[in-house]
Amino acid sequence: MQDILLLMQDPAAWIALITLVVMEVVLGIDNLIFISILTNKLPPEHRDRARKIGIGLALIMRLGLLFAIAWIVKLDSDLFTIAGMGFSGKDLILIAGGIFLVWKATKEIHHSVDVQDHKEDLVGAGKNVVKMTFGAAIGQILVLDLVFSIDSIITAVGMTPHVPIMFIAVITAVTVMLVAATPLANFIEKNPTIVMLALAFLLMIGGTLIVEGFGVHVPKGYIYAAMAFSAGVEALNMFSRRKRERERAANGGVTPTQH
Repeated sequence: MQDILLLMQDPAAWIALITLVVMEVVLGIDNLIFISILTNKLPPEHRDRARKIGIGLALIMRLGLLFAIAWIVKLDSDLFTIAGMGFSGKDLILIAGGIFLVWKATKEIHHSVDVQDHKEDLVGAGKNVVKMTFGAAIGQILVLDLVFSIDSIITAVGMTPHVPIMFIAVITAVTVMLVAATPLANFIEKNPTIVMLALAFLLMIGGTLIVEGFGVHVPKGYIYAAMAFSAGVEALNMFSRRKRERERAANGGVTPTQH
């Protein structure tokens, strides 16, 4: 308790906390996009519960990993070397998680392009397609929760040595995820074109995890700048589509160019 009171009086600790909260929220966006896409494939009555379970599992994993910080730190130590390149536990987890994410995103993109070639339901794919089971969705969320949680905690360990700050940052970030989960999922469901963009984000994130597992550091700023630019372009497209729809409605279903 005395240590916490001392930290509260340290301006540097507050700066570290604010910075880490922002970083954890940003890292949580990847996790949240994946959860939103998967849970939207469930029947409507199960989606909210699945999102809460998925985010709850993310919180449990992150807090559990914080209690095992000594083990987390050791994940950066090389386990073996191939062709002069060392691979640590963290590297193997990032590579495995990245491959899973690339596989899943590629599969979903294929299904979105050719919905007649599969039996799984996708956002906006139609009512006659079999929906993903609740257990399958939770299982896939669990796998990615683990990968993103380890990445999140390693980031926290690298930014501050104070465990209380890590706990506060992680809990705050997951709370933001919980609040944003339903609005984000609803937004994705109402705007089917966003699904392809979100899957492209996941594909890029998966590729980034793989190359980082092989020791190539990719600055996160470049990744999120690209995501922000793409999201901005899509926002302009959405605005343009809605404007055309309003004009069509005002002209009795006929666009101005058709007069």
